Amino acid sequence: MGTAMARNMQRHLAAKNLPPLRVFNRTASRMDALISLGAIPGESESEVVKGCDVIFISVSSDSPALLTDMPKLATALFNDDDALRSIINRIMPAAESTGKIIVDTTTVHPETTKAVAADLHKAGAVFVATPCFGATPVAEEGKLLMAVAGPAEAADKVTALVNGVLARDVLRVGEKPEMASLLKTAGNFMIAGIMEIVAEAMVFAEKTGLGVEVMQQLIQANFGPLAFSDSQRMTNGVYMPGKGETPWSDLNLALKDVGHGISSAEAAGTKLPTGEVIMQHLQRASEYSAQKGNRPMDSSSLYGVVREDAGLDFETDQVKERDGRAYRRSPPDTK
Repeated sequence: MGTAMARNMQRHLAAKNLPPLRVFNRTASRMDALISLGAIPGESESEVVKGCDVIFISVSSDSPALLTDMPKLATALFNDDDALRSIINRIMPAAESTGKIIVDTTTVHPETTKAVAADLHKAGAVFVATPCFGATPVAEEGKLLMAVAGPAEAADKVTALVNGVLARDVLRVGEKPEMASLLKTAGNFMIAGIMEIVAEAMVFAEKTGLGVEVMQQLIQANFGPLAFSDSQRMTNGVYMPGKGETPWSDLNLALKDVGHGISSAEAAGTKLPTGEVIMQHLQRASEYSAQKGNRPMDSSSLYGVVREDAGLDFETDQVKERDGRAYRRSPPDTK
């Protein structure tokens, strides 16, 4: 996600004849694609932050740290809530008493956002939360939907930087950064809920003899692109990626996101019963992944669990045939 956003920003800067991004990554090769577009590598995170007025942070589930910068802009990728806190602690000396705007584009727990914002405020920096709706393919197209929350002047600057470059639209969520994270958490719960309903509907259609084809036609015609995309991920076998393939949206991210929703609801004195069902299905999909040698799974792999509960195999015939072809082409080394 962060790399895709950085590429789009670098292309935008180049097209406008503006100063290029500077980039830093603990794994130098991860900077290559950005450098090839004209970004300039930095020697350290602190060096990059010192040269920036606005620093964007994006936590990635599968990437070491990456920091991308131009004299007024930076983007960083890290792994989770703890990694976000870690990078904030590392760059804090370069951000103290400077009025720098630190921006987090990823999905972390609202309490993490609140704590980070408080720490930066005490240090004299400003925090703006801008979590993104959309997976990596959407980020590559520059079509993310971004929720923005933080002090008004800083949020205005961030909105101007991202709208039309990284995002198709921006939702302003007030001046408390944690409200943007809370909106993203609520949105992710709804996305997971739609996925659960589609999975159940597809299995219902298969078990009753109605047929998944006509159910998918109904979903496409009447329930919008999100539900239709979910149905395609299930019928095309994307829910269980082929061996060596990358998930469209990783199962572990879904576990994190739905977990954030459940805990946030509990803290507010309410519940997300549908979220609890989804979490159970995601956890069972994770167990199935472990049984398959920790094979990466898509977040839509809850479909396999719903299938199992209906007396069907976790793997559809399409998945079995696809994996069988892959096995015949490249048999495992049994030495």
